[in-house]
Amino acid sequence: MKKIKLHVARYICVVLALFTFLSFQNIEAQNKKKKNKKDAATEAPAPPVKKEKTIAELVKTSRKIDGLFPIYQDTITGSLQMIVSKNQIDKEFIYFSQIADGVLDAGRVIRGSYMGSEVFKIEKYFDKIEFVIQNTSFYFDPENPLSKSKDANISNGNIASITIAAQDKAKGLYLIKADDLFLAETLAQIKRPSSPGESPTSFKLGNLNKDKTKINAINNYAENTNLEVEYVYSSPSILNKGSNAIADGRNVSIKVFHSLIAMPNNDYEERFDDPRVGYFTTQVDDKTTTNSIPYRDLIHRWNLIKKDPNAAISEPVEPITWWIENSTPLEWRETIANAVLQWNVAFEKAGFKNALVVKIQPDDATWDAGDLRYNVLRWTSSPEPPFGGYGPSFVNPKTGQILGADIMLEFAHFTNRVFYDKIYSLASLDAPFETSENKQTDYTYCSLGHQLQEEVMFANATAMASANSDYQMERIKKESMTALIMHEVGHTLGLNHNMKASQLYSPEQLNDASFIEGKCLTASVMDYAALNVTRDRSKQGQYDDVAVGPYDIWAIQLGYKPFASESEHQALLSESTKPEHIFGNDADDMRTPGKAIDPRVNVSDQSNDQIAWSIDRIELSNDLMKTVKTKFRKQGESYQELRRVYYLLSGQKGSAANTISRFIGGVYVDRAMAGQTGETQPYTPVSLKDQKRAMGALSKYIFAPDAFDVPNDLFNYLAMQRRGFNFRTPEDPKIHNQVLTYQKNVLNHLLHYNTLQRISDSELYGNAYKLSAFMTDLNNAIFKADINGTVNSFRQNLQLEYTNMLTAMLTGKLSSSYSNTAKSMALYNLKNIRTMANATGDIASIAHKLHLRTLIDNVLEEVK
Repeated sequence: MKKIKLHVARYICVVLALFTFLSFQNIEAQNKKKKNKKDAATEAPAPPVKKEKTIAELVKTSRKIDGLFPIYQDTITGSLQMIVSKNQIDKEFIYFSQIADGVLDAGRVIRGSYMGSEVFKIEKYFDKIEFVIQNTSFYFDPENPLSKSKDANISNGNIASITIAAQDKAKGLYLIKADDLFLAETLAQIKRPSSPGESPTSFKLGNLNKDKTKINAINNYAENTNLEVEYVYSSPSILNKGSNAIADGRNVSIKVFHSLIAMPNNDYEERFDDPRVGYFTTQVDDKTTTNSIPYRDLIHRWNLIKKDPNAAISEPVEPITWWIENSTPLEWRETIANAVLQWNVAFEKAGFKNALVVKIQPDDATWDAGDLRYNVLRWTSSPEPPFGGYGPSFVNPKTGQILGADIMLEFAHFTNRVFYDKIYSLASLDAPFETSENKQTDYTYCSLGHQLQEEVMFANATAMASANSDYQMERIKKESMTALIMHEVGHTLGLNHNMKASQLYSPEQLNDASFIEGKCLTASVMDYAALNVTRDRSKQGQYDDVAVGPYDIWAIQLGYKPFASESEHQALLSESTKPEHIFGNDADDMRTPGKAIDPRVNVSDQSNDQIAWSIDRIELSNDLMKTVKTKFRKQGESYQELRRVYYLLSGQKGSAANTISRFIGGVYVDRAMAGQTGETQPYTPVSLKDQKRAMGALSKYIFAPDAFDVPNDLFNYLAMQRRGFNFRTPEDPKIHNQVLTYQKNVLNHLLHYNTLQRISDSELYGNAYKLSAFMTDLNNAIFKADINGTVNSFRQNLQLEYTNMLTAMLTGKLSSSYSNTAKSMALYNLKNIRTMANATGDIASIAHKLHLRTLIDNVLEEVK
């Protein structure tokens, strides 16, 4: 028993010993393993450094389009990459954009619209390439110590900062991804922002859709890189589908040309603006001058250089070449070419022969009319054309040098597509009195085509009502096209409008066919003058301009003649006081109620006696109105043509009335310099005689009880042609509203606070038509003829509208804008009206007069 226990004890000891040994071995093995792992981790080589991809590797699936900035486009995804070279860093370039195609619903975003040019600099910041728009609005004389602070408180615009994807240090090349540069609104804002107070139901573009936005074309050249991008704006739901020009309002495409242009390196001569002549300018302020006028505005002009600098007249090294687009009808091409070349007459006076050259775009041309290397006369036939002709140019913002231009022509100019029942609601004609304050205008925009189309249709209507109409109508078309082309080419040469030019000839000279033959009918083709349509049809001569005017020739010399000295330049400028060099542009024109002061600076007028001319135009319209139903009712056709001509003739009367109204309270402006030969005082009020003549004309032709009389049965025939369900309802002609609109437009100016203030102030420097006399005359013109008896419905409308305007002067939201003197006369006139408005006449007249008295009583109670 003891032996058994002994063996068991020994066995347990052996087992325990073996277990202890194995445990020790296991621990040692684990420690060794951990040590080996630690040693291995310490002794293992570092992982290989990730190799940066080369430019070649990143563009291996792309096609290269070489040029100023080489572009790589991926052949699978279409994504863009762009090369920037080391020698382009810290250099300036020009960015320019224009609309390739758009829709009017999105604002003035239509084919051919120029979006401007800017200077940008390419900068490198560590691993990024940055595109920075430069501020070119200021000049610092480099010799002035102040130039050391030229960057103080002036902001440039960093529009893009893009990480460098790869570089070639040996060649000095940087590769960047360019999708966000071109496929987003990085370079230019395309979608216009919403305006304050804009209706929530108005048409709006959706958000930029990056998935649908794409590159349509890439054209690269040594001096410029050009891309056409189609931006798609999407919205899942919309309130307004837009016009018929838009297939799907939820997805709207706008195509834009982007151009990156090398900064010109040439001997271009900068020239500066002078207020006596009208060029487009880039405004620059000299921040180092002590002069009271720190302007250093650069005029826009081409870089014309004589081949032979010593010759009096020389061909240019590089002429301004115009291409007539191959879409132009064959029968119009000669007329268009001749119109362009008329400007060579002006350039010869400036010392250049064949400065402008015209070519026809071949039918097999490989270049598009939107290519900025070509200046093209282009054609469109848009659904709702905003212009008849438009001549934009783009410049180097640092110098004013014109780098390119196009002229957009709308086919609608030569049609009757604009229906003239809308004439009276165009522009400011239908603007409420309280909101007639002038708004900022884009003076690079030209609406001559619209105005000229109205004039052409009026001339056509006159010709159709007289003998030899086919010959006359062909002449009207040819001459108006010539005038339009010359005008738009003038814009591309740098000239802005001259709305004062129509003062050159008298009405008698314009009625002398032999005197005006072959001439510009005004001092400048840059005016918006009315066509020369004579009331006496036997005296009809030229309708429109067929040559550039004397102002145009003078202005081109000032912009382009290589002057031998500054004194020669100043001597030519001193000729601004010549009658044929008269000038006033959009900033001075009086087409909008209450805007500007010189009645000679206007649109749709003619001759140096605008009052007499306007009366003649009104009487011609009245003459034609008597036979319009007979002349323009065509067998087997609807009455749309008759309706169009009725509104056309009525609109001419309204336009002429506007011209007459501007003489009341008008002040003639002379911008000659002090001591200049031929200067007059800067401000000269219109004479009492002419102001009274204007008041008399308005009384007779606009405010009188019979001012808008027409044959009564004419109204029965003013029917629109039906077009399915797309038809205006109710369709009856709104005759009273139409007439009142013409009258309101005149009153909007006469009773504008600027006009009334000027009448009072100008009494201090020569105005003999006192405010009290004018306001009394106006009151009498609107009430005296019929207030004691029966008042017809047109006069009832006029009298109530006028009374409401007087009331608004006292209690309206703009009442604080009126002088106390004007308010006193408004109150005086209201009390006179109340005294005159006795309960006489037929029932309608009695009710009308009670209405007047009630309105006046209410305002008298309010102003107590």
